[in-house]
Amino acid sequence: MTFCLGMRCEEGLLAIADTRITSGTELSTAKKISVHQYENHSMFILTSGLRSIRDKALTYFEERLQSSSGELKKMYMAANVLAEELRRVRREDLQWLMEGGLYFDLHCIFGGQLEGDDQHRLYLIYPEGNWVEVRTGAPYVIIGESRYGKPILDRVWRHDQGLFEALRVGLLSFDATRTSASDVDYPVDTVLYRRGSFQMQEARFDADALNPLQQYWQGAMEHAVEGATPTVRPLYDALNVAPAAHTHFWDNSA
Repeated sequence: MTFCLGMRCEEGLLAIADTRITSGTELSTAKKISVHQYENHSMFILTSGLRSIRDKALTYFEERLQSSSGELKKMYMAANVLAEELRRVRREDLQWLMEGGLYFDLHCIFGGQLEGDDQHRLYLIYPEGNWVEVRTGAPYVIIGESRYGKPILDRVWRHDQGLFEALRVGLLSFDATRTSASDVDYPVDTVLYRRGSFQMQEARFDADALNPLQQYWQGAMEHAVEGATPTVRPLYDALNVAPAAHTHFWDNSA
């Protein structure tokens, strides 16, 4: 499994990905974010799925960028090219993968801005090559292990926040996933794109860098749980009564 998160706000884009690679019982570290940048064209791709499909599709995509860079003016055009190369790999490898008992599995988060775009764009591309754009109403997308990191994003992340807030919430979302999923782990690769800059900024954070945040968040959650005592106490008291009482404290419909 993996954890790849793309976040969109008015200020720009943020991408976060873990680096844990699981193959049977073997564990290794590999980058899951690729950056493609030239002149006024800035793009990143995050991937979740079979590594062999990922490497082949990105090789084909880079080749297409070199041969048709002048034709790609907007992000949706580049998304279509990436989708075409994904379908190309599917045609070439699907039969052999199925004979080996494997599925054709590669999801991509594709973000950036090309010179013809009036703003940055963020897309989710499915294994079949179809895509959806991530918009302001739900300004993030996770591929890979999404169960544990999604709740905090749904509760607190909004499009009108900034890139600093995106990093803060995104790293906490990663921490929730790493805590509960054994196949998601440090180090964490991050890419930040500021609207109209045409420049990707990259950084890798290891466990030492993120431990202070993890310790803070653990303490904050424990404190929040303790703080819920006054609201839970009457519910517990209603529950913890003699069986004959049959209290319906929480249900006024009877």
